[in-house]
Amino acid sequence: MTEPRPVVPIGIKLTSDIEYRPDRPEDSCFRARVRWINPGETGRKSLSTAHPTSEAAQAWIDRVEKAASQGLNPKTFEMTLADYGQSVWDLSMRGLEANSEALYEQGWRLRVLPAIGHLKVTSITNGITDRILCAWIEEEVGRSTIKNTLSGLVRVMEQAVRDGLITQNPSHMAGWQRIYRNIEDELDDPRALALPDWEALDDLANALIARSHGRYSGWGNVVRFAACTAARIGEVSGARVKDINVVDWTWEISRQTTSVPGGLVDKGTKGKRRRTVPLIPEIQDLVKWRLTVLGDNPEARLFTGPRGGRISTAVLRDATHWDEVVVQLGYEHLRRHDLRHTGLTWMADAGVPIHVLKQIAGHGHITTTQRYLHPDRRSVAMAASTLSAHLRKQRAGAPDAPPPATLATQPEHHRGSDTAPPRLRIVR
Repeated sequence: MTEPRPVVPIGIKLTSDIEYRPDRPEDSCFRARVRWINPGETGRKSLSTAHPTSEAAQAWIDRVEKAASQGLNPKTFEMTLADYGQSVWDLSMRGLEANSEALYEQGWRLRVLPAIGHLKVTSITNGITDRILCAWIEEEVGRSTIKNTLSGLVRVMEQAVRDGLITQNPSHMAGWQRIYRNIEDELDDPRALALPDWEALDDLANALIARSHGRYSGWGNVVRFAACTAARIGEVSGARVKDINVVDWTWEISRQTTSVPGGLVDKGTKGKRRRTVPLIPEIQDLVKWRLTVLGDNPEARLFTGPRGGRISTAVLRDATHWDEVVVQLGYEHLRRHDLRHTGLTWMADAGVPIHVLKQIAGHGHITTTQRYLHPDRRSVAMAASTLSAHLRKQRAGAPDAPPPATLATQPEHHRGSDTAPPRLRIVR
């Protein structure tokens, strides 16, 4: 059992200082430090962080001093969301009914902590909470479940505002239900987001290369590879030499590159699902060339940026001026993730069985995969032609088939009336 976190007495005096360290990188050359002595103790406690400017360092000191005046431990500023949530859970959930708190706790444990529990409370931004919301929707988490999950997160972060850790609550997402509907509508027809054919993909790849600094061919390689494997850009960045099997031409996807405060890191794939995808002949020469360039290092990344760094969807967008290029090509709404939609749509049109397509995509639910099976316009036209030909053959055809039924009117005598109206009869 861990030792309980000490509480700083209200009004405790802090001493502070800022030190300039010219030997440190520019983004961390100012050290801000606060120090204090707990009543009844002799040792002095301290907490320090690095900042890019003296103004930022002083702003941090001001926040810590304000928090200390309210009885908050200065070390709380370094706590992760998981640790902070555990320490203030009862306080932030006060006034809730037991049933509601149980639902909030479940969402906190199953969704919030795996997504952002490792981040410092002070580093969580509106952008981070927006991205985890979109991820939950794409994973087909229900609307009411997301509501309960967000409610728990909002209460914990609201306590962080009251404690002075942050100035505003980044989990207040006004209009999130509208975002839910928009993404849901998009997921209902992912085929509409796909490139039409290989020529369109090749034109896009070449245009992105031409627009990038130094005309770096690697950007085109990433785009082609992502579309032909139906993979996410982060998964393409996470591909290593050891993941490629050139005997049966497959790629085992086991990691992805993702953004975190301070940079990019590698972690497990979405949903922690490893999967194997085929490498079609159209990209095999590209893969062979990359393996030749990288040599025998199994840990080498298959694709990197021009300086050897990790790739993310934002890096690809900025380096290639993606938004400008796709507008010029007539694909105003095309995003990097639509390369994945492109690959899955092509595979569905090629007749890949749905259970195989689900495995390649790494979908948790087959209903997600089924959305790629919607017939395109050409398929609808072919279906109409096929049905029409079948009906013509029937009409021309079988000698034993009875003649088509027709409707005729025959006057009949009706008891009690010589002028009764005619009755419809089927005549063969």
